[in-house]
Amino acid sequence: MANEAQPCPCELGDQLDYEGLGKEIQIEHMKAYISVPKTSTNKAIIVVQDIFGWTLSNTRSIADLLASHGYIAVVGDFFVGQEPWNPNDDFANFPKWIESRQASNTYKEVDVLLKYLKEQYHATSIGAIGFCWGGSVTHYLMLKYPELKAGVAFYGLVREDREKYQLLGPTLFIFAENDFVIPLEQVTSLDQNLKKHCTADYKVKVFPKQTHGFAHRKKEDINPDDKPYILEARKDMLEWLKKYVN
Repeated sequence: MANEAQPCPCELGDQLDYEGLGKEIQIEHMKAYISVPKTSTNKAIIVVQDIFGWTLSNTRSIADLLASHGYIAVVGDFFVGQEPWNPNDDFANFPKWIESRQASNTYKEVDVLLKYLKEQYHATSIGAIGFCWGGSVTHYLMLKYPELKAGVAFYGLVREDREKYQLLGPTLFIFAENDFVIPLEQVTSLDQNLKKHCTADYKVKVFPKQTHGFAHRKKEDINPDDKPYILEARKDMLEWLKKYVN
């Protein structure tokens, strides 16, 4: 059907040669990467990985970007030790691979991260962002956790036939016009149904000429035509979080 999204996997894109400014830690049953601002704060962001896992340098660079803007940013291993998707793997194996990594089955890990941020950093204002698979997770989280002050879902949404428009907090959805994973028909449907059913603040934004993963898996310095859109998407994220996570 025309409005059916293609299953990931998506292409890895431009992987950053980036070591990160934060550190790896163990939080109960899961590993995590945490980046902390230079000054103390009560604001924190949970960053949810894409299918390429919590160690992807591109995602850690976004966590460091958030820290530079005054947030404690934590990237948890939401696959909990299971292997991330390898772009060299056979696509035919993806449906089986994703069965044990469902975006709707992450609440235990979120609860652990929330507890950690509150107890260790006294965080009182917490948001969530996610990319690709993590964008879908973020959509789920904004349907379940009223304590999350804001969410930003990059090229991800809840696809299952369920109640998915009653957001409990302000949510920004960022999509790409030329995304083979999420067709524009699904984006339009999301926007139309949010207008009908959602009482929380939200925004659905589509970036022209862009492809899946553009905001975190493209190097702006080697993609000059895409650079304005990459930077704008990141700016939109920061402005949304600044407005609500305070």
